[in-house]
Amino acid sequence: MKKQPETTEKTRQAFINIFCELYTQKPIEKISIQEISNKSGYNRSTFYQYFSDIYELLAYIEDDVLNYIQKILQSKKCTTKPSDVQSIVCLFEEKGKYLEALLGDYGNIRFLERLKKEISSDELNLSFEKDTPILPYLMEFHISTSISLIRLWRHRQKDLPLEELFNLIQNLYNTGITSYSL
Repeated sequence: MKKQPETTEKTRQAFINIFCELYTQKPIEKISIQEISNKSGYNRSTFYQYFSDIYELLAYIEDDVLNYIQKILQSKKCTTKPSDVQSIVCLFEEKGKYLEALLGDYGNIRFLERLKKEISSDELNLSFEKDTPILPYLMEFHISTSISLIRLWRHRQKDLPLEELFNLIQNLYNTGITSYSL
């Protein structure tokens, strides 16, 4: 008997959600398939119908996030001004639970590097000179700072209104932290 697509996706999503929850709490080496199966309410054998191991599950999540980001950047549906910090926040909203796990304390630096490669200066619509040797440094600063501040904001349960966060990040880019000194 063939499984219903809705059931299949629901089961896969249960494994993904439990994995992400665990990955925010401990390193991948401490997460077992048995633990994921127990918490999701399925058997270990059901897990193996979807993923060969935990690392394949992690790769699936990473690829899903990166494909989503590429789709958003190509469609520019987040904002009409892709250079706005709003574009980066938009990327975090749909896949927030995944990104919290992937960029969390136990996440892998390899994913962060893959994420940064997905976002180019053209997609951010930044007016950096293309052939300058400092372009990689400028891009690293821009993307890493945005990701770190948005990650902090989410970790702090979005304690600032979104517009205030946008303004803070833009002001930091434009004037640096000295404008906030007392």
